[in-house]
Amino acid sequence: MPGRILVIDDESQITRALRAALTAQGFDVRTANDPEEGLQVFREWPPDLLITDLMMPGMSGVDLCREVRRIAPTPIIVLSVREHERSKVEALDAGADDYVTKPFSIQELQARVRAHLRRAPERAETAIEAGDFVVDVAAHSITLQGKELHLTPKEFDLLAHLARHPGKVLTHRALLTAVWGGQAAHQPEYLRVFVGQLRKKLESETGRQYIQTEPWVGYRFIPEGWTEDEHESH
Repeated sequence: MPGRILVIDDESQITRALRAALTAQGFDVRTANDPEEGLQVFREWPPDLLITDLMMPGMSGVDLCREVRRIAPTPIIVLSVREHERSKVEALDAGADDYVTKPFSIQELQARVRAHLRRAPERAETAIEAGDFVVDVAAHSITLQGKELHLTPKEFDLLAHLARHPGKVLTHRALLTAVWGGQAAHQPEYLRVFVGQLRKKLESETGRQYIQTEPWVGYRFIPEGWTEDEHESH
């Protein structure tokens, strides 16, 4: 599983610590001390995962997430201090997949890195059909009524998981664990952001609400044309 990781942070002690800790895990690590340098490294040496601070001089970490999302689906973990809660949500909205609050433990970050790098749909799956949705697992694409949706990697993971269980209520904990890993089971802000993003994209295509909220419990995915009989036949 070890691959290439790019760390961008203007605090040199953090880049040194992360380089040492991740290299010890077998990863090939490069670092940058500002977003502009980081983007250049990203283009010349495409990593398998990006770790970036949110608050840096010049380009913000949120803008960096947007720039990276324009060119690659690379998993992004952002680092932020607890006081910048709004920035974390903005980063998730801009395409980040996860965040860790400073100060953080190296062990927690390593666990999140491993989870993102190994997270992938089951290899046995090739396609998932749910009503007017078709999930092409191998191509990492989802079509709605025959039209491909433009999704971030985590939006894809979330919608694909919902499509595996049409009509079923999935709890917040179950969704968080399936898409982000067990360490995210108590962080429902992930779901609020990503479900909101998915709803906007799906409703802009059809005007229909596919993801229903089950108050205090979770969410239910109801694709058009889906029936309980169809689900049971699968």
